[in-house]
Amino acid sequence: MKMKAMLLKEIKNLSIDRNPLTLEEIEVPTPKEKEILIEVYACGVCRTDLDIIEGRTLPSKFPIILGHQIVGRVVEKGKNANKFSIGERVGIAWINSSCGKCKYCLSGQENLCDEFKATGRDVDGGYAEYTVVSEDFAYKIPENYSDEESAPLLCAGAVGYRSLKLTNIKDGDNIGLSGFGASGHLVLKMIKFLYPSSKIFVFARSKEERNFAKELSAYWTGDFDEDPPEKLKAIIDTTPAWKPIISVLKNLEKGGRLVINAIRKEEGDKEFLLNLKYERDLWMEKEIKSVANVTRKDVEEFLKIAEKLNFKPEIQIYPLEEANKALLELKEGKIRGAKVLKIR
Repeated sequence: MKMKAMLLKEIKNLSIDRNPLTLEEIEVPTPKEKEILIEVYACGVCRTDLDIIEGRTLPSKFPIILGHQIVGRVVEKGKNANKFSIGERVGIAWINSSCGKCKYCLSGQENLCDEFKATGRDVDGGYAEYTVVSEDFAYKIPENYSDEESAPLLCAGAVGYRSLKLTNIKDGDNIGLSGFGASGHLVLKMIKFLYPSSKIFVFARSKEERNFAKELSAYWTGDFDEDPPEKLKAIIDTTPAWKPIISVLKNLEKGGRLVINAIRKEEGDKEFLLNLKYERDLWMEKEIKSVANVTRKDVEEFLKIAEKLNFKPEIQIYPLEEANKALLELKEGKIRGAKVLKIR
């Protein structure tokens, strides 16, 4: 049986090649032992997809099917796959597998496993009509979300949740968001529910993003070079560049932490690192911490929170055939919430 899929066949520069993916018909994959075949209904479009296309994080094979925020229905089960029923709605996130045996996996840090495999980078993802995954790395989707609303929960939401945990803030602490795309707007909603007394400060390049943050009740918004009226206990950065980090670090209070929620940073603006000043930006026990991938526990915990609190993401929907358009808009900063491919 054949399926439609958007394929990346080689590294592309989106500034030159505005259609990096090609639509083709390929064979539907067959589920192996403990795997499930999923008919894909929706798949989120993520900035990490841009990193893969442009070679900042290299795929394990070509051609590769991108997409790691996948929602669909189980249509076939491999041998000994018993976790889900045929027809059940499930999701797939960035974490596709890990070794299960190393010290990181055994301590709940499978995101750091040397054999970590990512959906849509190391194995085929969800820019297609069907995909397969181990049942141990699939998740039940909350009933109170549509397919399209559910997709961003699996990366923008789950990795945003991990970022928020790594800030170590408590209710009442000031927190900043550097960049305001798919993950940022979900993190803002999370903060409002989990830390209702905390003030949220949003740094964003575009006036549209700042206005969107205001609509979602951010306490303060400004450009990256603007100084907020108060110091911040933590900042979560979701931008692809170095400049925002250098610009916002000075706004941390003593002992504050900046968490970088990005798998890669673009190389072109590295010169901004030369503007890092130890006394201003890092002294007084300020720190920078990165987010590496996501664990199954992060996804499971976040989906339970999302189900309980019902904070729906803002979404822009595109058909599978317009994946290139969605990616290009993401590259150009035309963002309001999360972009999602509707496949069924």
